[in-house]
Amino acid sequence: MADSSNPKYPASLNTLFDETLLKDQYDPIRLEDGEIRHILELPLAKEVFGHSHTIERSLDGISRGEISYTQFVGEKTKALVSTPIDGLSTEQQMSQLFYIGLAALFAFLQSNVTGPPLEFKSTDVIIPSAIRSNAAALRTLRDKVIRDLSVDGEAAFKLTPSVELFAVAKAILVDADVLVGEGPLVARTTRMRVNFLHQKMLSEVTSTLQDVIYSDLDELSKRLLNEKSSGLEKGNFLLERATIHVHHGFDTKARADLEQAATERKFEFALTGRLGKRTKFQDRDISQLVILAKSAEEATGVDSERSDNANRDAVAPKKLDLNDDTLLEAISFTKPDEQQSQEKTVKVQEAPTLSTTLASLDPGDQPLLDPADSAILLSYAAAITNTRPEDGLTREETAPYATRVLDGGSSNWQIYTQGLLLRSRIEGYKSRTVERSVLQMQALVDQVLADTATQDTQATETSQEPSTFLPRPEKDESASAADRLKYIWLLSFSTRWDLESELANRWVNLGGLRTALDIYERLQMWAEVALCYAATEKEGKAKAITRRQLYEPTGQDPNDENEKFEGPELSPLPADAPRLFCILGDLESDPTLYDRAWEVSNKRYARAQRSLARHFLTLKPPALEKAAEAYQKSLHINRLNHGAWFALGCVQLELQCWDDAVKSFTRTVQLEDTDAEAWSNLAAAMLRTPEPSESEEEPQIQQPTSPAADDEETDPEQQPLTPLKDPHRRKREAITALHRAAQLKNTDARIWDNVLTVAASIPPPSTPFRAVIAAQRKVIELLGPKKGEKAIDIPILGMLVDHLITAYDYPDLLIEVKTDTYTDSTSKTQGGTSERVVRSGTIPGSILSLMENSVVPLITHSAPLWLLVSLVENFRERPSKALEAHEKAWRATVASSTQGAFQMGDEKRWMDIVVATERLVRSGYAKYGPMDKEDRARGEGGDGEVETEFVAKDWRFKAKSAVRGVMGKGKEFWEDTEGWGRLKELQGEVGGK
Repeated sequence: MADSSNPKYPASLNTLFDETLLKDQYDPIRLEDGEIRHILELPLAKEVFGHSHTIERSLDGISRGEISYTQFVGEKTKALVSTPIDGLSTEQQMSQLFYIGLAALFAFLQSNVTGPPLEFKSTDVIIPSAIRSNAAALRTLRDKVIRDLSVDGEAAFKLTPSVELFAVAKAILVDADVLVGEGPLVARTTRMRVNFLHQKMLSEVTSTLQDVIYSDLDELSKRLLNEKSSGLEKGNFLLERATIHVHHGFDTKARADLEQAATERKFEFALTGRLGKRTKFQDRDISQLVILAKSAEEATGVDSERSDNANRDAVAPKKLDLNDDTLLEAISFTKPDEQQSQEKTVKVQEAPTLSTTLASLDPGDQPLLDPADSAILLSYAAAITNTRPEDGLTREETAPYATRVLDGGSSNWQIYTQGLLLRSRIEGYKSRTVERSVLQMQALVDQVLADTATQDTQATETSQEPSTFLPRPEKDESASAADRLKYIWLLSFSTRWDLESELANRWVNLGGLRTALDIYERLQMWAEVALCYAATEKEGKAKAITRRQLYEPTGQDPNDENEKFEGPELSPLPADAPRLFCILGDLESDPTLYDRAWEVSNKRYARAQRSLARHFLTLKPPALEKAAEAYQKSLHINRLNHGAWFALGCVQLELQCWDDAVKSFTRTVQLEDTDAEAWSNLAAAMLRTPEPSESEEEPQIQQPTSPAADDEETDPEQQPLTPLKDPHRRKREAITALHRAAQLKNTDARIWDNVLTVAASIPPPSTPFRAVIAAQRKVIELLGPKKGEKAIDIPILGMLVDHLITAYDYPDLLIEVKTDTYTDSTSKTQGGTSERVVRSGTIPGSILSLMENSVVPLITHSAPLWLLVSLVENFRERPSKALEAHEKAWRATVASSTQGAFQMGDEKRWMDIVVATERLVRSGYAKYGPMDKEDRARGEGGDGEVETEFVAKDWRFKAKSAVRGVMGKGKEFWEDTEGWGRLKELQGEVGGK
C-alpha cells in the first residue's frame, strides 16, 4: 500500500479505506474531486487493471478480442481477494477494492452524465500500456467490452465514451461480488446501482437485469424500511426506488413510493390552484395550477445550500427566457391583499386537504427546497408523464412540478439541469413554447457534451473543444463533480448519447429531418437513421443503410449509391444485429429475418418473436396458433412486457382459450393498471369461462333472505344472512373489471353498454341493480344526443320497472306513503289523494330518477317505452299521467305502422295497431278514465263539498273515437279479417254501456 507521505496519495484515504467495512448505512460514500484519480492509481488498482509486467501474456487474448477486459478484471479481483498482500489487512484490501470500483463508477458517470470533464485520460489510468500503445488492440478491447454489455439481445451504445471505466466498476462491484454477501449495506446498494446503470445503457429494458435489480431492492427494503432507519434515510431510499420503478414503467408503484418518501422526509407539497395571470392580455385573474411545497426545517441540505449558493443563477445552468408576445415568462400570482379584495366577487375555495403550512405560502415567492425534495417533485412528474405522455391535460398537470424546481427549487446543478430538461419535454407540444423547448434542449445537450468531453471521447473524431449553443460558464460559475454526483441516484438521469438521441427525435417531430440525421449519423445510430428514412417514405434508402450494417457489399465499391449489400453476412455482426434484422424484416416484410434475429441473439431477443407474431396475424387467414406460440416465447424472455401480454390475450380470445386469456389479461392489468382495453377484454374472457362447479372451492357470500333490492338497503339487524355459494361469481368478477375499464375510459359508450348487459344478465334477486341503473344512465348520456331513444335498452329498462313495482311489497323498507289532506271552509279535515313517494337513495328511487330525468326526455316514437312510463305512473298512483302515456304509446304505434297497414296491406302492421288499440281501450281508458284525478281541483260546490274530478270523464267517447278511426282507415284492406272482428267486439264493449 502506498505511503501516506506520497503527494499523490492523501492521508485521508487511509481512514476512508479502514472504516468502510464498519459502515452499514445507506449511501454514506461521497468521493470529493481529486480523490477518484488517486484511488484509481493505487498499487492495488494497477494490479487489478493488469499493469503488472507479470501478466502481459494474459493480455494477448484481450488484444485479440478473445477475452473481455471486464472478465479479466473480475477474475483478477477474485484472485486478489483470496491472496494476502503485504502491508494490507484483509479488510483494508477488500475496502480498497471496493473503493477502486466505486471510483471507476463515479468517473464513468462524470464522463457520460454529469461532467465536468475528467482531469485525466481514462485509458492512461485503466488500460495496460501493452494494449494502450496499440490503437487496434485498444479498439478491439473497447468493442469487446461494449459487445459483452449486450443482454437479452439488447445492445449498448457502440460509441460509449470511457467504457473501460464501467467495465472496471462492473467487474469489481458486480461480477467479483466484493463485500456483498453478508457485507455492509452500501456494497449491495452499489451493486444494485451498477446493474441499474447497465440497464439504462441498453436500448430497451431487459428482464435479466430487472430481476437482479429488484432482487437487491427487495433485500434493501427489508433492511432499510424498518424502525432502525431514520426518516431521511428511508425517504432517500424510497425516492431512489421510485426512479427505478419509473424507468421500468411501474408508475403506480413509483407514485406510492414518492408519497411515502415525502411523508418520511416530512416534505409537504400539493398541486392546487391560485389566482393569477398567465398571459400579458388577461384583464382578470383566473385560477392557475401551481405546486405549493415546503421542505421540513430539519431536512439536511437546505441551509447549507442557502449559504453556499446565495446567488443561485451563478451556479445553475442557463435557463432560456420565453420571449413570447402573449405568454408571460412566469405566472403572475395575485398578491394576498389583492386576493382578499377579489374574493368578495369571486368565491375561492381552498382544497380541504391543504395543510396550514402550504396554505400560507405565497405561490410567487416560495422557500428554497432541499435538493432531495426537488428530486421528489421531478420524479413525481416523470411518473405522471410516463402514463400518458401525449395527453394535454397530463402535461398541464406536470408543468407546475418543473416550474417549482426551477423558480423556487434546488440550487444543485444536476437537479436544476433535470428540471430544465423536464420543462423542455413538457413545452415541446405547445406552439408558443416549442421554440424554447427545442433551444433549451439543444443548450442542455451542448452543455452535457462539453462537460463530459474527455481527451479520448469516442463519439467525436475531432480534437477540437465541443462548441455550445450558449457561452460556457467559467469554472467558478459551474459546479464541482462531487456536487453534481451527490444526488445522481435520486434522479431519472440520461446519458449524453440518450440526450442527443432525444434531441434528434425532437427535430424529427418538428420536421427537421436533416438535423436529426446529422445527429444520428454522427452517433452511428444506424437503426435510427433507417427509421428516419422509412418514416419519410424513403424505404429504399432505409433498406440500404440497414443491410450495410449486416451484409457484405455485392460489388467492389461499398460507397456506390446503387450498392444493395446482398453479399454474405458480416463477421462478426454488430452488437445490435438482432434489432437491425428486425427493422430489415419490417422493411422487406420478410419473416425469415425475424428468425435470424432470434438466432443471432441466442434466442434471447424478445422483440424478434413479437415481430414474428405480428407477421402471423397479418396472414389470411391468420395463423393464430403460431402467433400465440411466438408471443409466449417472447414473454418467456421478457415477462414484464405489457404489450405482448395484451396481444397474447387477444389471440387467445380468438382461439377461444378463455382460461388462458383470463391469465394473460390479468397479467396485463397487473403490469399497467390504467389500460382500459385490457380490463374490458379481461371481463370478456371471464364471461366465457364456465361458472365454478359445486365441488370447486370458492369464497362464500352472504345473501339476504328477503328479496329486497341490495345489501345497501337492508338493515343488518333485521335481515338475517345465510351463507350461500355465488352461482354468478364469474359475472360479478367481469362487472368489477368492466367498472375499472369504465372508470379509465369514462366516455366509452361501448364499455358502459357492456357493464349494462353483464349486470342485467344476473337474474333477480341477485341483480346488481345499482350497476344496471348507473350504466343505463351513462349510455343515455353518451349516446342519447346521437341515437335518441335507441340508446335505451328496452328489455333491461323493463326489468328495472318490474323490480320497482315488485319492491312495493316491502313498504317498510323502501316506500313512504304520502297522503294530501286539507281543511275546508267549515274547518273540517277532508281526505285528499294519496301518492307513493319513493325514498331517495334507494334502488326504486334511482329507477324513478332514471325514468324522469333520462328516459322520458328522450322518448319520441317508441311505444314500448311509453308503456313502461305508464306502468311507472300507475305505480306512483298518478292515473292521469299513466293514461297520457298509454295514449302516446298508441299514437306511436299507429304512426309507425300506418303506411304498412293501410297503404301496403302489411298484416303484421295491421295486427300491431289492433293490439295497441285494444290495450289503449281496455288497459287505458277503461281502467284510468273513471278514476279520481290525482291533482283534482279543490273548488267548492253548493253544499261546501269538494267537487269530484275524473281522469277522463269522457273516456268512452275517446275510446269509441279511437276504435272508429282505426276501423275507418282499415276498412279497405282488412274488413272481415280477424283483426276487424276484434275491433268490432271492442267497439261493442265501449258503445254498449
